[in-house]
Amino acid sequence: MQPVPASAGIPDEDAYWSIEANDLLHRLETSGSGLATSEAASRLAKFGRNTPESRSGTSALTIFVGQFRSPLVLILIFAAGVSAFVGEGQEAAIIGAIVLASCVLSFTQEYGASRATEALKQRVSHKAIVLRDGAECAINAEDIVPGDVIRLSAGNLIPADGVILDARDFNVSEAVLTGETFPVVKTPGRSAPEASIAQRSNAVFTGTSVRSGTATVLAAATGERTEFASIAAALERRIPETGFAQGIRRFGYLMTEIMLVIVIIVFFANLLLHRPLIESLLFSLALAVGLTPELLPAIISVTLARGARAMAANGVIVRRLDAIENLGSMDLLCTDKTGTLTEGVIHLDGWLDVDGHPSTDVLLWARLNATLQTGLKNPLDEAIASAQGDDGATLRSFTKVDEIPYDFIRKRLSIVVHHNGAEDLLITKGAVQNVLEVCSFLRTANGLEPLGDTHRAAIDEKFRRWSADGYRVLGMAIRRFESGGALSRKDETDLAFAGFLLFLDPPKQGIKEALSAATHRGIAVKVISGDNRYVTAHLATAVGLRAERIMTGEDLSKLTKSALFAAVRHTDLFVEIDPNQKERIVEAFRSRGHVVGYMGDGINDAPALHEADIGISVDTAVDVAREAADIILLKQDLGVLVRGVDDGRKTFANTMKYISITTSANFGNMISMAAASLFLPFLPLLATQILLNNLLSSIPSLAIATDNVDAEQLHRPRRWDIGSVRRFMLSFGPISSLFDFATFAFLLFIANAAPAMFQTAWFVESLTTQLAIVLIVRTHKAFWASRPSPLLAWLTLAVAVIAIISPYAPFAAWFGFVPLPLSVLVGLVAITALYLLASEVTKRWFFDHEKHHHHRMLSGKTVDG
Repeated sequence: MQPVPASAGIPDEDAYWSIEANDLLHRLETSGSGLATSEAASRLAKFGRNTPESRSGTSALTIFVGQFRSPLVLILIFAAGVSAFVGEGQEAAIIGAIVLASCVLSFTQEYGASRATEALKQRVSHKAIVLRDGAECAINAEDIVPGDVIRLSAGNLIPADGVILDARDFNVSEAVLTGETFPVVKTPGRSAPEASIAQRSNAVFTGTSVRSGTATVLAAATGERTEFASIAAALERRIPETGFAQGIRRFGYLMTEIMLVIVIIVFFANLLLHRPLIESLLFSLALAVGLTPELLPAIISVTLARGARAMAANGVIVRRLDAIENLGSMDLLCTDKTGTLTEGVIHLDGWLDVDGHPSTDVLLWARLNATLQTGLKNPLDEAIASAQGDDGATLRSFTKVDEIPYDFIRKRLSIVVHHNGAEDLLITKGAVQNVLEVCSFLRTANGLEPLGDTHRAAIDEKFRRWSADGYRVLGMAIRRFESGGALSRKDETDLAFAGFLLFLDPPKQGIKEALSAATHRGIAVKVISGDNRYVTAHLATAVGLRAERIMTGEDLSKLTKSALFAAVRHTDLFVEIDPNQKERIVEAFRSRGHVVGYMGDGINDAPALHEADIGISVDTAVDVAREAADIILLKQDLGVLVRGVDDGRKTFANTMKYISITTSANFGNMISMAAASLFLPFLPLLATQILLNNLLSSIPSLAIATDNVDAEQLHRPRRWDIGSVRRFMLSFGPISSLFDFATFAFLLFIANAAPAMFQTAWFVESLTTQLAIVLIVRTHKAFWASRPSPLLAWLTLAVAVIAIISPYAPFAAWFGFVPLPLSVLVGLVAITALYLLASEVTKRWFFDHEKHHHHRMLSGKTVDG
């Protein structure tokens, strides 16, 4: 092949879909055998990666600069500048150093988390088959460039905009771009330059998916030049905010409102007390920093990234970090049965004629139908192809004439074959009822007979009996034609019903235990299957699920939205479900207040995966299902998912610990300080001391992601509850403030502390109480009965030691600290010990009260079975 210059490309104003294919190949300076690897590399350098957005958002510099975007940080930097301007250079330097240290600490955590997340995403990156150096190879879809020749088949996500060079029964779902729910047929050719996306029948677009058939496509536009990229921002905005993210946002608002009120009151009160302007300003701002959970974004990022790594080690890859919290909150799992509840390795167990006797003819026709079809690959066809029977020579004596591909409306697949000069033979395979719909005859040992009601009843009775024994049953039918002429779906009439195919897919080993484990964690399991009611009920009973209340797809189609909303709570199994109905079922469960997980791996699972709170797929799923999922299982196993749920709940619990710490001692200390500043003749803490206190107390919090979680906290779904956070704050904040005032009284009236000693002692006491509360609120048990992680324990101890030695350290004078007498230290230790005891008692009362509150809430509404 001739080397292609890197200038190759289509000018933006040229409508590539209106250019004849050979001309387009010439313009893109490529050929039907694809690009050379070296040329593809140079084009990649020129055109950039094939992604709708640039990657700059995750660069180290962007994340670092992002740490300084906080209004509080900017105001502090401004205040430090003012301090330097009025001659307080040392104070300005200390404030600057502390702000920088906080931002660097937050940056290292967030950047590490983003790198870890990116690495996990690469493990399930989207692949595409392209022609390079004249041979097919799989590459990352991000590496596709204009001029690449791409091979597509059913289930693939289309990775670039381009035109079709060759296609066979090629149907594409373009709903993501056009909103059109039904797949559109795509063929080679040309479209008008002014044609809309929906009218370009010869073009395909990034982000759409292949429903059936195969095609070869020439990539004309990639990355930010695709149609998908122009609407990608809007598509991103459509992702609904998770309950957890919403809770965090509300918590942020709550803390901001409290902070603003206190800071404004304290600032103006200090001015009225004739305190220096700069000192009052810095004190108020430092108080704001102390009140703000500024490490919350970093803590959440680190905790989620650590959770994602733990889940990856257990075979669960997280594609969207928010999904971890949703997984921990999940209380209902909707799943198909094949491959999840069953082994997924289907084998053909019987090939029977209409009387139920083994038939070599039925097996031969089934093998021809399964091996010659080019549309949707599925396990049933693979099971037929691998069944013992006629040798390959017999199959090769048949020539394929035509094909009427499978679709989810007809639920049939027909192949037309020719054999030794005889008439063409149409062979149809599909769901028994759907095959019977197009049959007028019955093929018996005596020839063809008209298909009457008696025969239909006998066929239905056999179908029910075999299904109730756990078999999946398909029907076979044939019809002979005069040779010649293309066939279409309307030719599937007046067929002769010829027999049955029986498949067996036994329950998965250990599935009963996995379902029991899910139930013990408060997760109900609902089966949504396209299979018939008998085989689904047989399997459900075998694996320990309830199977008394069944809803069929036909029943569902007659229900309005509100009627379905009411009916789902009484349903155990959803059977004979049309793929488009899966989304409605998930939506109905979500409307009932459930956090719904949906597990699917097929082309038609994508809408339901999008609709669910947590879309779950497997590594071997079709592209469109994998891309729609939030979580990818490296093994199709409910046991793996249950371990993932535990990891999700641990992540949730650890995130809530930081919030509990922020809303207890930290919050109480700052409120006490604000109040004390109004009554004391001096500031209770200098601005630099508050900032140092805030920085040191934050360090152990970064280890919360590693903390152990009590087993009791994994037994039920965890959800964000802003009411509980508020109650926690109102319970623990006042206790912290009460002991703060006791400390003030001790220092003023017993120790007769001067301002510098008061501030030093108060710094030590407030920091040690903030550290001690970590050990109290991290567990619902007695704090001595639950062991923290080694990292959290050591960091807490190390910062406590720093707090106690600060007054005696070489840097003490920088922060205005003075050495404390032993009597003052003993008094502080005694007050801290009493505070711990009071917090432990309050904790017991609070969590018992919350448990009763939770039970009252549950009894107030009917819980779905």
